[in-house]
Amino acid sequence: MDVLARVAVWLNAVANAMGRPLLAPVAVLPGWLSATAIAAVTGFVLLGVFKVASNQRAIQRARDDISAHLLALKLFKESISVTLRAQGRILMGALRLLVLAVVPMLVMVVPVSLLWGQMALWYQSRPLRVGEDAVMTLKLNGKPGASWPDVRLRPTDAVEVTAGPVRVLSKREVCWSLRARQSGYHRLILEVDGQSIDKELAVGDGYMRVSTQRPGWCWSSILLHPSEQPFRPDSLVRSIRIDYPERDSWTSGTDRWVIYWLAASVVAALCFRPWLRVHL
Repeated sequence: MDVLARVAVWLNAVANAMGRPLLAPVAVLPGWLSATAIAAVTGFVLLGVFKVASNQRAIQRARDDISAHLLALKLFKESISVTLRAQGRILMGALRLLVLAVVPMLVMVVPVSLLWGQMALWYQSRPLRVGEDAVMTLKLNGKPGASWPDVRLRPTDAVEVTAGPVRVLSKREVCWSLRARQSGYHRLILEVDGQSIDKELAVGDGYMRVSTQRPGWCWSSILLHPSEQPFRPDSLVRSIRIDYPERDSWTSGTDRWVIYWLAASVVAALCFRPWLRVHL
């Protein structure tokens, strides 16, 4: 697990270096337009990756075999033996196509996962607005009965603490209710037993990169929350989360952006398929 976490950190570093400039137009474009543009480019790129990573000749032979036996079903539908044999060959051809698609799909898993993480920073949640409240939760490492470190939030002009810190003993969590006071990206500084730890806060209107959580040392959490450095296993802190508001949109809103991206990417790939001459 430690090796996977290290690999995830390295992959996120590459993804952030590329994602920040490439997805920067999201901040100024309408949500539906940016989500559609990203899906179209993704469909084109992944279709090219599928063509390079797959055995196109074997796929074409399998498709031709399926077409031939579909024609046999139509021409010799009175013959039971021919029908059964053709149906079996069609099934085998479909299975062969599935096996041939495994390698390119595995090749695409990593870049698609990294892209999801970068897109989630823009679409999964919206930033706080000035005057809006949110809860920040710091989760500590250790068992419920372990001793508690001294945890404090350093005062800042960016936010006003309206409640907290509140300790949830059973979960080893410390919570604050924060009210945004200034637009922009801010660093909230927390002191845990004298050790300074920071968490990014996004305040503003429109689209901004929103890091909802600074994750712990788990590869899946690291990939889901790629913007900030994860906490090491020996850290006093496991994670810090800010409960940002959901974004309301059918194309670029919370959770729904994934469905729209998938559908639009498939449509784009099908449109580009004749031009790139890719056999699926």
